[in-house]
Amino acid sequence: MNRQRIRLWDLPTRLFHWLLVILVLTSFISGKIGGNAMDWHGKFGLAILGLLTFRLVWGIVGSTYARFASFFPTPASVLAYLRGQWRGVGHNPLGALSVFSLLGLLAFQVASGLFGNDDIAFRGPLHDLIGKDLSDRLTGLHKLSVNALIALVVLHLAAIFFYIRIRKNNLLKPMLTGWQDVEPGQGTSATGGGPIAFVIALLVALAAVYAASGAWLPTAPPAPVSAPAW
Repeated sequence: MNRQRIRLWDLPTRLFHWLLVILVLTSFISGKIGGNAMDWHGKFGLAILGLLTFRLVWGIVGSTYARFASFFPTPASVLAYLRGQWRGVGHNPLGALSVFSLLGLLAFQVASGLFGNDDIAFRGPLHDLIGKDLSDRLTGLHKLSVNALIALVVLHLAAIFFYIRIRKNNLLKPMLTGWQDVEPGQGTSATGGGPIAFVIALLVALAAVYAASGAWLPTAPPAPVSAPAW
């Protein structure tokens, strides 16, 4: 049967994906190293926040298959996929569940890190907005949820390997090139997500990073200098 080539993943979606992979890996490594590397850990976290915000907006104004509405999983779509009746392109319903789980967990990781501390030298940029007790609890959850994140990443990689080896469907290639070969009538090339939409998503992402950086918070007054006792 002849197959047709369609434009599946737009460039912003592909850049988001691979930049997120790099930043999650470097965040994990810097967090494990600790010490001076925690400054970089915080910077990587802010960068992830920017990427997540961009993806959130791009999921609304981006091209066809990047929009959340095109692959949001429902019980009916999951059931159809499990029965072998799903014939869509892009994220399948189970893959969509994985995507939303990863995005949600990463959002929690970033949010908790903004208010966290390591009791030594690192404090999240928004640490001063909450009390020490709450900051400590969020720090504990931040560290604990790393295990869930690792589990999701391993599951994600296992699914990709399964599709490549068993289903003979290379999911990585479209995320690299943007193109996918499909059966006739299975799908059409993505449309939408032009330059204006990209600029809007980028500006919202930059605004979110600025807000999360705490740069707008007033500078704490210097500690009073006590007069020497004569």
